[in-house]
Parts: sequence; structure tokens; C-alpha cells
Amino acid sequence: MKSVFAFTVVASLLLPPSSRAEAPVAVRSALQNERIGLLDAGKLKLTTGKCTDCASSPQSLWFFQDQVIAAPTDPATAAGASATLERRADVRAWAQTPAAAQLAYPAVTWIAAPQVMDSAAIAADGQHVTSASGEAIGFALVPKISTNLSYANAATTTYLHQRKVRLRGTLQESGGKPIFVARTTWPEDYAIDTQHLAFKPLQQRGDLKAYVQDPSTVKDGAVSSRLVWERSPGAAKKAAGKPVLAIVLNGAQGDDDESLAGHFGIATGYLGQHGEWADWAMNNVYSLDSYSEKGIVAATVPMDNYLTDLNSGQQFYRPSYMLVAVLKNGRTAVAYQGAIQRTLNHFYRHDFVYDQAADNCAGVSIDVLRDLGWRIPEQGPTSRVKAVAAYAYVAATQHSLKSGRAMYANLNEEKTRLLPAVAFEAAGWDLLQLVGAAPGKDGPLTAYEQELKDDVDAVVLVKIAQIPSSRAWGSAPVFSFDEYMQRTPSKHADWKIVPVAPRPFPASLRQSSLPASPHD
Repeated sequence: MKSVFAFTVVASLLLPPSSRAEAPVAVRSALQNERIGLLDAGKLKLTTGKCTDCASSPQSLWFFQDQVIAAPTDPATAAGASATLERRADVRAWAQTPAAAQLAYPAVTWIAAPQVMDSAAIAADGQHVTSASGEAIGFALVPKISTNLSYANAATTTYLHQRKVRLRGTLQESGGKPIFVARTTWPEDYAIDTQHLAFKPLQQRGDLKAYVQDPSTVKDGAVSSRLVWERSPGAAKKAAGKPVLAIVLNGAQGDDDESLAGHFGIATGYLGQHGEWADWAMNNVYSLDSYSEKGIVAATVPMDNYLTDLNSGQQFYRPSYMLVAVLKNGRTAVAYQGAIQRTLNHFYRHDFVYDQAADNCAGVSIDVLRDLGWRIPEQGPTSRVKAVAAYAYVAATQHSLKSGRAMYANLNEEKTRLLPAVAFEAAGWDLLQLVGAAPGKDGPLTAYEQELKDDVDAVVLVKIAQIPSSRAWGSAPVFSFDEYMQRTPSKHADWKIVPVAPRPFPASLRQSSLPASPHD
């Protein structure tokens, strides 16, 4: 199932200039004067997955045939992946080479729309938008994907009207006049105001969990930020222009019982001169073997796409949380970004596949950090004894050995690899211990840990509430399997689940000499 609006966007992008609406001054290419995290986007090509002269692998392009992407054209600038080492061994070997300090471009960056408009003001009726220079043009939203449960409504328009927004979309023509069809609506007040951050350190590990679970901090799309540590007084106020490594946690949806664990990933980039972070690179690990009901595809994506795409954006269906490490030297962020790009290349190649227990968003992201040398403490499995009992019970009551095996795998998996919230808490607290903001980090450090300890100048917590729409309100993600079961109906038949269509991977694209994943 393909996004219904993908063809409109792609067709507009590929039209000759004479057949497009004349672009207002405020509308520019999505790659002009832009960054993708730590990289200059101007060195990439705006194209689709049908590109024939890109340095991207055919496997990575296959997933984006009808999507707007940014791709490298020079093989020397593109990230690679070993054809003989499995993904984790590949990252460990690569991390010991000089290449780990030289950031390459992702095979694919999912840009999603070809044009950008900054500091736009959407009219109260949602029918036109005014640019920062005062130009007023027609305005519309891309259509809702047919499988999406909800979409923007009058509450969304009211919310967006009350603030300046950064838009990603496509300039089209209607009745001889230009109209900007938005796909991404990023509120510019998401900026992290480093000049006025309240200093509120975390006193104990449980405070990080309490921060995530506290529903009173922000409401209706608002954002709150707080400083939890800085190397020296005033360090956070000097954060503009510095590289960052951000740990990102998304909460539970209110209309999908399978999503209560939330989502997890790592972002890199530079903090803008006024605290902007729309152009950070978010590395979204997501199943490639089914069509997401919201149109999500696993990829490196700009943060504004990740959070505020009208169909796939996390902020339209749950709250989000970030722990942001501001760095005086970007080497740890560079290493992570390079390592996750290699991992995604293995992923596109199907050397391994997404698995809810063994290789989900938290597990794959945490694996990369650990393979670089950050020894984020493991939390152990939920219960091996429960796993055996649950296997028998679920298999018998649901008449499904597959369901029994899935339950066994969940209960038997190490919790920082299974649950995004546990990964967020473990990595966040360990970072605070590394920099000396919390006690308990003793013994020698690895090279990567020492670099983190030396390079982090400040640590900021950010919470972003869900944007109003027709979707049910989300909440904090679960921190344990028991909590998961407490928040779902006792009968599995009563769970709210969104079915998705499979996306079979073509056998002709399996080019790796590695054996197929045991979960494939």
C-alpha cells in the first residue's frame, strides 16, 4: 500500500520548471541552505527511489520508489557496509578505523517533500499561508493516508495558527495561482531556549522515569526544556552552533495497544543559533517488511519530518522526550551517525530484519552505542521463568505457537533492548554518571566513554506534548512488561490493533554473502 499523496509530490518534483507554479521568494528547495544533522545537505541530490545515477544501494532505493529522498551521487561520499561481517561485528571493526572519524552521507535520507518554507503563518481558516516576507499564497494539507486512523482537524489548524511554523511540502498551482501543499508542519517555538533554561538537576535515577511519566509538564503541543547539568556555569548559554547527541523517546499511542512501549532512537546535529533543531538527523529504525499504516519507512530523516509529518509524525499521535547532550567536540556524534548508517545499510539489504523482541528500535539503536564502546548497563530479562510459563499459556489460549514464541521472546529479552523507556532511562542515567552529574561510575572507561566524558558541555531534558488532532491522546510509554499487560485488555481479542499489509522483499535484491537473519 503506497501513500496516496506520494505521487502528487513526486510528480511536482519532476515537472519541468515552466510547468510549475512560479515559486514565491520564501519557498526554497528542501536541500538549499539546509543540513541533515551533521552534514551539508547541499551536496546531495533531491530525487526519488527510482534514481539511476545515485550512489545509494539498490536495496535502499527500493523502499522509496515513490518518495522524495536526498541521495549521494559520489560513491566516495556514501556510507558503506561490510558484505562479509554481520552488522554488529561490522560496526565494531569499522569503529577502530580512521573512517569512523570521517562522516559519510546516508544511502538515503527521507526528505518526503521537495520544498521548505520557514517562519510561515497559517491563516485561522487554514486556506492560505503568509511567508516571513509577507507573501500570501494558497495553503492545503496533503491527504490522509487511507490506513491512518486519524488526521489533522480544526484543533490542529487552531494550534498551528497560534505560532510560526516551518513547512515541508510542494508548491503546486490551482486556478493559475500558487498553492503550498504542506506535508510537515514544524512549530518554530519547539526551539530550545538555552538563554533561559531553568536549572533542575536529577537527584536520583528514578527522577528520569518520573520526568517521563509526569503528565502535568506540558499540554496540547507545548514544549518544556530544562537544564540538568553543565560543565561550568553558563556553558549551556554558549550551546548555539555546537554538535549534539540526543536520546529520543516517543510515548504510547492512545489508540493502539501494540504501541504502548513507545519508540526510541538517536539523533545527531547542531543546535541552531536560536535553539533550532528541526534539521537534526533522526535515525528511525522501523519494520521494513510491512507497510506502516501511517506511511513510516525506516530511514535517516530530518527531525521535522520525524516528529511533524502530518501522517507519520510522532507528535501527531503521542508525546516525546529527549535527553540532549551538547558537545564541544562532535566526534561521538559523528561515530554514532556513521555506525547507524552502516547498520541501516545492512537493514535495507535484509542481512537482519526488524523483530519486536530481538531487533526492535531500542535494541538496534542501543546495540550501535554498545558496539562503539558505550557500555550502557544491561537490565536483564523480565523473567526467564515467566517466559516458559507464558509460552505454554499463550500458545494454548490463543491456539498459536507463533504467539507463544513471541511472548517467550519478549519476556526473555534484555530489557534495554526490548523497551524504549528502559533504554532511555538506562542510557540517560549512565550519561549523567559519565559526566559526573550523578555518582556511581567507577573503574576504567572505554575510549568512547572517555570521549563522552570529556566532550559533553551540557545536558538538557526536553518534553514535547502531542499536537491536537482527531487522534486519541497518547501517554507515557511503559517501563516494564508487567505495566504493559496492566494497560491492555485482559483478553487479547479486545486489544486495539491496526492491521498492516506485508511488504515482501524481492529475492533479486538479496546480494549479501551473509546468511539470512534467523528472524527472516
